[in-house]
Amino acid sequence: LWFSVVVAAVLLGLVVGEPVAKQDPTSLLSDSTTSLGLSLYHSMVNDASLKSENVLLSPVVVASSLGVMALGARQNTASQVKSLLNVKMEEDKLHASLSELLRDVSDDEERTINWKINSRLYGPSWSKLHYRHDHGKINFRDKRNALLEINKWAEGSTKSKVPEVIKSLPGTEGAVFINIMVFKPHWAEAFGHNMVDNRGFMISRHRTASVQMMHRTGFYRFFEDEANQLQFLEIPLGQNQTSLMILMPFHVEPLERLEKMLTKENLRKWSEQLREQAVAVSLPIVDLNIGHELQKHLEQLGLVEAVDKSKADFSGITGKKDLHLSSFLQATALEITTGGNPFDEHVFGRKELQSAKLSYADHPFIFFVQDKKTGSVLLIGRLLKSSSEENHDEL
Repeated sequence: LWFSVVVAAVLLGLVVGEPVAKQDPTSLLSDSTTSLGLSLYHSMVNDASLKSENVLLSPVVVASSLGVMALGARQNTASQVKSLLNVKMEEDKLHASLSELLRDVSDDEERTINWKINSRLYGPSWSKLHYRHDHGKINFRDKRNALLEINKWAEGSTKSKVPEVIKSLPGTEGAVFINIMVFKPHWAEAFGHNMVDNRGFMISRHRTASVQMMHRTGFYRFFEDEANQLQFLEIPLGQNQTSLMILMPFHVEPLERLEKMLTKENLRKWSEQLREQAVAVSLPIVDLNIGHELQKHLEQLGLVEAVDKSKADFSGITGKKDLHLSSFLQATALEITTGGNPFDEHVFGRKELQSAKLSYADHPFIFFVQDKKTGSVLLIGRLLKSSSEENHDEL
């Protein structure tokens, strides 16, 4: 994993010469970013415009951008930005802890999870950006060239995985924060290329889509909640420092019921009940671009002044109160395929595999990627439909 923006450098630069607090400095931020991610997720899935759409966001990347935003904010604007992080921590410790969290979750040698991140702040062409964050300027009046410039940056930064991050410019000339990511899980134990076939993904009881599904039987941490008709599965990634977690109803149904149950307390409870056992796992092969405008959801969570042209105070960026937040975009290229580490063939001789539990993800599910060392939720989302939309009515 590489983090090509200057976000980490900015945050690290703030604490040069000062030791990072040793009382588990990332634990508070890990907890707060999880809370932020769940709050954003709930805001998004309750948005009528996203009712039938896939959702995906990165809480830690949003938090890192809020941290950088806080550096340029002043007065009430700064207070509201920091309140979203919701960390009861002395200010001189906040940036140190955030920088350590970024270092931990972006350690490619330790994790090997194929997560690439790039972020940029775009300001109006008239603005004077006295800022150490990676930034650029756009002419809001020349919409065509402005869109071309932003999307060209996104395409180049992701090797064409995210060819378009923005379709239209915001209505007001302000700051545009953009996070773009490429995520391709590298399994701790690979799915076999010969264990792939065509199946139907049930978008609803009456609609299906043709997808490729990959299959593997092995030993996974798994839990079935009979009372709530759901299952919880952990699939290790890379060097077993990160996991893909899947929360899925027993049968195809709208995800609203599970989403209402999606709290930190329930996630903790379900995680505590995970037990290693033989599981036959089937997952859809996915190749999707999922992008969202997060500004209105951040506003719903309390980021009010930053988006108000008459009240926003980002004088730490421009030197005066002439800038507000007009857009906060996050887009991810999500690719779920068979690749991973070689698996131990001796496991296939174990008799437990003959009575393996079944985790068959042929219908909508919630998923998230969790860093096991810090406890941070790196990504959270839901899959309602596959990349191919060859739908038909079931008989």
